[in-house]
Amino acid sequence: MRYYRLASGNDISLLAADGDATYDLTAVKPRLDGFTDLAAAANVAGTGVDALASDLTSDAPVVDVHPDETALPLVPDEVWAAGVTYEISEEARETESGMPEMYLDAYEAERPEIFFKATPSRTVGPGEAIGVRGDSSWNVPEPELGIVLYDGEVVGYTVGNDVSSREIEGENPLHLPQAKVYDRCCALGPCIASAEAIGDPHDLTISMSIVRDGETLYDDETSTGKMARTCEELVDYWRAHNAVPETGVLLTGTSLVPEEGFTLMPDDEVTITIEGVGELFNPVIEV
Repeated sequence: MRYYRLASGNDISLLAADGDATYDLTAVKPRLDGFTDLAAAANVAGTGVDALASDLTSDAPVVDVHPDETALPLVPDEVWAAGVTYEISEEARETESGMPEMYLDAYEAERPEIFFKATPSRTVGPGEAIGVRGDSSWNVPEPELGIVLYDGEVVGYTVGNDVSSREIEGENPLHLPQAKVYDRCCALGPCIASAEAIGDPHDLTISMSIVRDGETLYDDETSTGKMARTCEELVDYWRAHNAVPETGVLLTGTSLVPEEGFTLMPDDEVTITIEGVGELFNPVIEV
């Protein structure tokens, strides 16, 4: 199943899409108004989120949902990210940096690069504006498969945009936190696809388009099969010796990189699509 949050004023509803039908789970269980609630209940019951949701759909009303009505699919306690997990990302980071050898080392090393990305206040949902830093002249979107974890276990996947300043990181790798963590630096959505629905996360098509003033400046696609590391490996390193939050998202690395010199501008529109999960659309503003 795929799970959406529907925000209408102060009312929040958790929706479950199964095939062509979408069910309002909150209408059956009013206290079940977010994916974290569903994951917590499934964890206590010792079952999966889809099995629990299926028990509710027989009594849940079927609703029609327009993409513009959906909100951030969950509010994760923390968002983390992995870097240099695709060869194209490693090559791009070498190009931007004055210390290119360190990125080759990270790509080939046993230990992956994993870093803190965002708090809830810095994370936006579908249709909300992502931010580019006003003190950087080279800002890019980074389309990524996001792993959704509850209590340290994989429960689903979402679409992520790890918006970054390549200029700031390129000047000095120690500036990575400033290049990665700032207002509106991360977008997630439009939903969470359960782990059962996705099956193999290493065989999904990812595409990204960037539109400016009605003109498509970038349009390309790739596959998660090109990832040099597995999702299981990245999750293991993220959890190791780390007090992981109740609900977290781990982005798995950049798979598509616009050509050198391209930078996002205010009013650009970024659309990222991942097979089996959905389409995440965000406009751009300067922060």
